[in-house]
Amino acid sequence: MDFNNFFEVKAFVIVLSEIKKTCRNRWQLISLVFQKSIYEQSMSIKRHIPNLITLLNLLCGTIAVIFAVQGSLIMAAIFVAGGIFFDFFDGLAARSLKVSSDIGLQLDSLADVVTSGVVPGIVMYQLLDNALPGNSGVENTGWEVNTGWWDWNFNTLALIGLLISLASAYRLAKFNVDDRQTDSFIGVPTPANALLVLSFPLILTYQPDSFLTGLILNEWFLIAITLLSCYLLNAEIKLFALKFKNWGFADNKVRYFFLLLCLVLTLVFQFVAVPLIIFSYVILSVVFPKNEEV
Repeated sequence: MDFNNFFEVKAFVIVLSEIKKTCRNRWQLISLVFQKSIYEQSMSIKRHIPNLITLLNLLCGTIAVIFAVQGSLIMAAIFVAGGIFFDFFDGLAARSLKVSSDIGLQLDSLADVVTSGVVPGIVMYQLLDNALPGNSGVENTGWEVNTGWWDWNFNTLALIGLLISLASAYRLAKFNVDDRQTDSFIGVPTPANALLVLSFPLILTYQPDSFLTGLILNEWFLIAITLLSCYLLNAEIKLFALKFKNWGFADNKVRYFFLLLCLVLTLVFQFVAVPLIIFSYVILSVVFPKNEEV
């Protein structure tokens, strides 16, 4: 046997084995890099899903502003409802995907300022503007000035409605720095207050014979609701949240009662149920102040 050939063949086999091992390691490295790249891309996409939903909230709110300024309050109410829908699901998506971020928190509040703050303020202004020239005897305080630069023509008293926008912005700023509101709320949440205000044009349009219609057409009632809303938004009143840590009746009896009450009121009163539900929510929270008991 030719030992030289034997050693040459053995060396060749060893070299081939090393080349194969090196290639396998390189392919494993390439595969790991590729998998890591796909994972990072998927995480990047997941990170932006809640923010995208929040931006849909902001889009709905912006469109609602346009309709509210034009006096199309029903369309404004529809888009506010859409914005609140997205507002609910952006937080749910963030928790489900485990991608909560400080940017998402700030973006959520900015979107809520528009959808649940600016819009109800404008809607209340429109309602007051419509009510002030009515039969209540309140003098119409509108004026006209035309200097070539500005042309004002509105009821100045109706501007009281914009206090809702200011109070909502302040409430959202407080929420961002308040660590007490993880399992409950301090003050009425801005979406709930927005639904309260936006229910008024819906009641006037679809339930004109309601017992609330006369009140909604009264400027003093609207002013009182505006001031009450501003107070409740920022009051140090602890309100229970509809967050279930478990489904047991003993730990959630007030929540279950409230949900049942919402269903009954909605079936009986339709849009009139909205203000009844909001005030029932506040009353139940005051009567049962300890979240451990609700």
